[in-house]
Amino acid sequence: MHVSIRHKLGGDVSLDDCANFNKPMSEALEASNLFKTAYVLEISSPGIGDYLVNDRDYKTFKGFPVEVICKDETNSEFREIGLLNKRSSEHVQLNIKGKMNRIPLKNIIGVRLTTQSG
Repeated sequence: MHVSIRHKLGGDVSLDDCANFNKPMSEALEASNLFKTAYVLEISSPGIGDYLVNDRDYKTFKGFPVEVICKDETNSEFREIGLLNKRSSEHVQLNIKGKMNRIPLKNIIGVRLTTQSG
């Protein structure tokens, strides 16, 4: 399920706005029993920056779908898509179809919010 939010008066929506909306929306959906199967709730806005840049971004979007743009030993670019688990001083950890995958920070070009399908 994808929910796009906007401010009533037209101002920009921040990362914090999306993160703050996520918990009450998740709780309301769970309480409603509308879904009988598993689902992924995505909160986004046209005003949000796609790339995660600091510790706060990584903490705020834990569990969200991300695309990690990487390079290998030959400097060839590749991408990994999964659910963000955490970032440490050495790696970014993604849940890719139930398997935890650690990508060394030295190989990462960028990490951006995405959808499950990419």
